[in-house]
Amino acid sequence: MLPLSGNSSPAEHHPKKFKASSEFFDRKNSFNSLLQQFHHQQSRLWLLLVILFLQILLLFTIRYLPLPLPPALSSSTNQQLHRFPSVAVSPADIDGGNCKNGRIFVYDLPKLFNQDILENCDNLNPWSSSCSAMANGGFGQKADSLAGIIPENLLQSWYWTDQFVTEIIFHNRILKHKCRVLEPESATAFYVPFYAGLAVGKFLWTNSTPEERDQHCRSILKWLSDQEYYKRSNGWDHFITMGRITWDFRRSKDKDWGSGCIYLPGMRNITRLLIERNPWDYFDVGVPYPTGFHPKSLNDISAWQEFIRTRRRTHLFCFAGATRAAFHNDFRAMLLHQCKNSTGEKCRVVDCAGSRCSNGTSAILETFLTSDFCLQPRGDSFTRRSIFDCMVAGAIPVFFWRRTAYYQYEWFLPGEPESYSVFIDRNAVKNGTTSIEAVLERFSREEVKEMRERVIESIPKFIYGTGEVRDALDVAVEGVLRRFKEQEEWEYKWK
Repeated sequence: MLPLSGNSSPAEHHPKKFKASSEFFDRKNSFNSLLQQFHHQQSRLWLLLVILFLQILLLFTIRYLPLPLPPALSSSTNQQLHRFPSVAVSPADIDGGNCKNGRIFVYDLPKLFNQDILENCDNLNPWSSSCSAMANGGFGQKADSLAGIIPENLLQSWYWTDQFVTEIIFHNRILKHKCRVLEPESATAFYVPFYAGLAVGKFLWTNSTPEERDQHCRSILKWLSDQEYYKRSNGWDHFITMGRITWDFRRSKDKDWGSGCIYLPGMRNITRLLIERNPWDYFDVGVPYPTGFHPKSLNDISAWQEFIRTRRRTHLFCFAGATRAAFHNDFRAMLLHQCKNSTGEKCRVVDCAGSRCSNGTSAILETFLTSDFCLQPRGDSFTRRSIFDCMVAGAIPVFFWRRTAYYQYEWFLPGEPESYSVFIDRNAVKNGTTSIEAVLERFSREEVKEMRERVIESIPKFIYGTGEVRDALDVAVEGVLRRFKEQEEWEYKWK
């Protein structure tokens, strides 16, 4: 439920992350000006021919280039918003239970790659035992201390969930998925339940060798290379959950951070579900960080949506986070300063220095439940779990990097960024030309209500339940199956 877990990454040890090219993302499309020149200088016939040629060229490019482009962003944050019904959908309602895009075979891996890792939960990180975080199928311990903060009838659906447990959650759920088959010859997709993130986690903060950090990944790829169906497809119809950010698996030099798993032979064509992806790698798919809310029924979803919809919110915005002393001109420190100095205490702050924001505390959830907006700068990497924690509480996220959400979770969040979030140029905040408080105060109460409604409507798509409602896992599985089907139809796979 909370942004930081007991074994989260200390910023001073984190690798340098690739910076997004703002020039690339913000580049203006010059096509309109080109058309205008043709309109004045050429006949309508020539204009139609040019448009037809460009359409044919675009279709040809899409057919043979398997790299998805990030979604277009609207420059307007004030366009008319529409109300969406907050209805949770049962998985069986999606396609009548027909699994029209294919079926999944789950490999029965040697215990070394999953079960043994869980049984050694005391040694998964160098600071403390992770066994409590692995309990209840990866959900963690029940969040009984939230009594009095959330409705009593929903308390059973809340847990102290760690941010790095998607591998466990996906494995347990896919074993029970409606599209799972027990015969590999009937499958169109093959799931590899290797706990890559948990396996490498204990080596990230110690003086480990590159060989130690890569040992599990090398072993699983060797095992896969002997499997008939992997050899048949070269991995194109295989997928895996890697429960950390992509940069933890992208070591290109021995002296650098993390594992080199993604770059090892045999991994290239496998679709990878990660809590943060590389936007330029087709095989990386961003899936939501787990929150603490794991509904058991449609009624749980509807009751929670109504609770946060009618919640009285006493603050305009909030920020939960800690400063990064090792960073020059630390942006989080600027946000903390603006929040603490807001007029009339319009901003509520949770300073996460120390362990105040670790799993097992309620300060962050209380803060999000009382605020209209929540500030979401990048974390130790471009994303942070707090994005989903704040939205599950009905707060509207405010982003300062487009890669924090817009180029990460396309399958799970609305396609119109301005309908559920606010984007503020961080450079304008840094140079003092933009006040966050002033920007957020410009939104009318009706606009805030509409944006919150879009957040509330999206909740079932970015939380992980118990399998009785269509949730983030169902969205991810459907997306993978659809992707594999399209790969066959479009014939763009390489060998």
